[in-house]
Amino acid sequence: MFIDVYMLYVFTIEFIFFIANSYYLFFYLKTRVIISVYYKKMSIAYIIKMPPLVRISNGIEALKNKFHMFKILRSILLIISICNCIAVNGGSFHKENPRPKKSMRSGIKQTRPNILFIPIDDLRPETGSYGNTVIKTPNMDKLAARGVVFKRAYCQQAVCNPSRASLLTGLRPDSVRVWDLQTDLRKNLPDVVTLPQIFKNNGYYTVGIGKTFHNIFPDEKSWNEDLHVDGYPFDPDAVYLLEKNKMIQKEKELSLQKSGRGKPDVYGFVYTKANSVEMADVDDNAYYDGAQTTMAIKKLKELKEKNQPFFFSVGYYRPHLPFNAPKKYWDLYNRNDIPLAKNQFMPENAPEFAVHGDAELRTYTDRTDLPLPSEKPYDVEKQRELLHGYYASVSYMDAQIGRLLKTLDELGLSENTIIVLWGDHGWKLGEHNGWCKQSNYEIDTRVPLIISGAGVKAKGKTSNALTEFVDIYPTLCDMAGIKIPEYLQGSSMKPLLTNPVHTWKTAAYSQFLLGRFGAKKEEQNVERMGYAIRTDRYRYVEWFEWDKEAEKPGNYLARELYDHKKDPDENINIAEEVSSKKLVNQLSLQLKKGWRYSKPKF
Repeated sequence: MFIDVYMLYVFTIEFIFFIANSYYLFFYLKTRVIISVYYKKMSIAYIIKMPPLVRISNGIEALKNKFHMFKILRSILLIISICNCIAVNGGSFHKENPRPKKSMRSGIKQTRPNILFIPIDDLRPETGSYGNTVIKTPNMDKLAARGVVFKRAYCQQAVCNPSRASLLTGLRPDSVRVWDLQTDLRKNLPDVVTLPQIFKNNGYYTVGIGKTFHNIFPDEKSWNEDLHVDGYPFDPDAVYLLEKNKMIQKEKELSLQKSGRGKPDVYGFVYTKANSVEMADVDDNAYYDGAQTTMAIKKLKELKEKNQPFFFSVGYYRPHLPFNAPKKYWDLYNRNDIPLAKNQFMPENAPEFAVHGDAELRTYTDRTDLPLPSEKPYDVEKQRELLHGYYASVSYMDAQIGRLLKTLDELGLSENTIIVLWGDHGWKLGEHNGWCKQSNYEIDTRVPLIISGAGVKAKGKTSNALTEFVDIYPTLCDMAGIKIPEYLQGSSMKPLLTNPVHTWKTAAYSQFLLGRFGAKKEEQNVERMGYAIRTDRYRYVEWFEWDKEAEKPGNYLARELYDHKKDPDENINIAEEVSSKKLVNQLSLQLKKGWRYSKPKF
């Protein structure tokens, strides 16, 4: 970039001096011809008085002096141009990350929009702006008032790693081939350009802190800086402060080390879990989300001083388990005021395997008694404790977002910053007698998504358009003036940020692979893939055996169909009813045609 701008300066200046030199040469030669004529034709020279000849000679000397001045001026301008290039470009040339070309004027003020990216782990679409009147989320609600709230946004697979890999590449799970928690997307697609990476390649300074990609797979290619707060584990989602929980962790750590499995992370910590909830009377920075927000605020102040737009991702761990939050956020709620799930039973006529078995929650010391979805509901008081912990964790995380937004305002960055807040998937809090995520149901695939700030014209509005996480990548490229890669599998939502009721997609697509992370060990080798389509009115799912070696679906197993007009909680599977036969055939065909068939038409 530095070389390109420098050559532009040189070319411009050389062109100016080419014109000047030509001007000088023309008059110089013309004057020489006149003198020669005078010397050869003395008769004419005697007729013309000498003073004009003297004036011509003097003119030649004057032109020479002007030419010398031009040369001095050229040298000065060349030095200034080189210094200006260095100032604009930071004095470096990045072959692997070329910056976009800028004019001389663009070096004075940066006008491309910044991006503040806020991924949130396990956040249900249940903030105040989504209609929950009990939960306390004033800061996310404030953000919603400045932007568009997408009421029907869907992830492509309801578990952390596949959902994030899909969103951050703009590709669907079967294209990325990431369906579980153990697969690094770079293993399958080593050269794929991620969302932050395309901004990096287009001149943005990219910074990540917290959980953006799945926590065990940080992506060096995406960031100029990948930050971590000292004194915390590599994966800081299970940080405990109460002594009883620290003792449990230590006992588990010793047990792991005794069996040869307790390998420390890069910071010297052994990852273990204790209880599923913790209420410690501490300040916000005692837990990782608060500490990283303090670091993020400091980084925002540094980014403001750069003459370069930024893409800054601040990824929050809460409300992921364990529900550990400072006591003041627990104190916001009366536990009995938080409503319990109304449908604590499996959907009628649905295959038993379709509701996941809650293995994640069962790994915590205090939840080994958690029943399976097919069994009776969990003890009510224990349910209330979990709900209380989830709500407290959401409010704790909301307070950190408030600190970020306040800093943006104080630094004068709000007007030129696009803010994208999203939760990687939904989460069951007793619905379908289940807990956690990992299913193809609405409760797990529907996600919170708010786009706010610069470029958003429909501020304070909501959209009921069917949107998907794969749409975020092309949307941000579109808003920032970056060419949208043709291979992306989503659609830019930019039109919805002006007109939220714009006619949009006819369906959203999700899927889930069962069998690699389940409740019963004997089922671990039985893998099933469910493909789901969500239309304006219906959710339709087809289940298949999964061929692990070929990485493709095998024999058909079962189907599910839910009518959201009559059954918004998806409690009755009507797929096998005689009256549904025609509808099932239509939706099955639309599912097989795939996402390209359902794209918005302009």
